[in-house]
Amino acid sequence: MSRAEAPGEIDLTAAGTRDWMHWGLRGGTSVVRKRGGSGEIVDGGGRGARVAWDGNQELVSWRDGTPERSVSGSSNGVYTCGAGNGFSLAIAGSGEPRTVQLYAGTWMARGRLNAWLSTGGPAGTVRLEDPYTSQSAQFTIRFRLPKGARLMVTWTVEKVFTPHCGNVGLQAVAVR
Repeated sequence: MSRAEAPGEIDLTAAGTRDWMHWGLRGGTSVVRKRGGSGEIVDGGGRGARVAWDGNQELVSWRDGTPERSVSGSSNGVYTCGAGNGFSLAIAGSGEPRTVQLYAGTWMARGRLNAWLSTGGPAGTVRLEDPYTSQSAQFTIRFRLPKGARLMVTWTVEKVFTPHCGNVGLQAVAVR
């Protein structure tokens, strides 16, 4: 598992050749998926209310979505406030090598990304912190699991640095 600076422009059609999801286009509960995608990504919910946000620094585009077929330059995403709150995802194994790219960030908080295999084995943790403003990242996870097994991922607020909604945000996830 690795962390890099998020690119300014993210093309989900190119990044998610197998599957992708985007959150927040039309509100806190809005989800757009890859049309005809593999369905490998499962949104497991998470603690805390999801709130829509349209001010991400990264602009996301796609040409193969449903229910929104094509979007160019969306700054939308979702966030959840408060220590212990966050998001939970699972990516199904297929027996083939997979690469997951998660586009996420923090605002006046420390976020903790945990990833582990449902079959056991090594787990990974990466943190992203900015006590004064916002920070975004592209997290990359490579794995190989048999059908029926899953990569489990949580993105959680570990610590807040403000009484005004220190949070973690989620924009998109792509699988190839």
